[in-house]
Amino acid sequence: MSLVSIESPKHCAKQGLNVNKLSKKLFFASSAFFTTLLSLILIIWLILRPAKPEFSLKEADIYQLSLSAPNLLNSSIQLTLLSKNPNQKVGVYYDELQVYAAYRGQQITVDSPLPPFYQGHQDSNLLTASLVGTGLPVAPSFNYEVGRDQTAGKLVLNLRVNGRIRWKVGTWVSGRYRINVNCLAVMALGPTLPTGPLSSKQGTACYTTV
Repeated sequence: MSLVSIESPKHCAKQGLNVNKLSKKLFFASSAFFTTLLSLILIIWLILRPAKPEFSLKEADIYQLSLSAPNLLNSSIQLTLLSKNPNQKVGVYYDELQVYAAYRGQQITVDSPLPPFYQGHQDSNLLTASLVGTGLPVAPSFNYEVGRDQTAGKLVLNLRVNGRIRWKVGTWVSGRYRINVNCLAVMALGPTLPTGPLSSKQGTACYTTV
């Protein structure tokens, strides 16, 4: 005669309760681990407190800035920027950088991409870009504004860099943050246009937001 073991409903209920307790313990343990990890990253971040990158304009040269039609502009500008990472323990990845020039709120060149790069602790990099515009539409007042600048004796351009950056602390790399850089190039402009390029070499600091 074979023995048949029959478990009572109460016994089955106890087994189910033990499984639920184990799942809850695993859930709380994993939650505590991830909370501790995130807290550690936050503490390291607050201790290091990364400073935003610093940019300065080293040189800007305008080779062409003329109307090919009443409201269509041709432009050619060469610029050199100095980028510096002021942090002692934080590296910076630069992604998707685009550079363009603007005059009195009007974009006068197309976006020019810069290759992505990594900048180590307190490192500096020279960035060069050739900005061009062919048949770009501008406001009807463009010629008038340039004439006013000739009378004033100076031409002011905004050279802008937009893109994204990532911070690197040890082996940890952050998500992407938007960066916007605005540099002012002030160029001497007389009553007659010079045969050579208009140049700005004053090395002014740029305004950076992250």
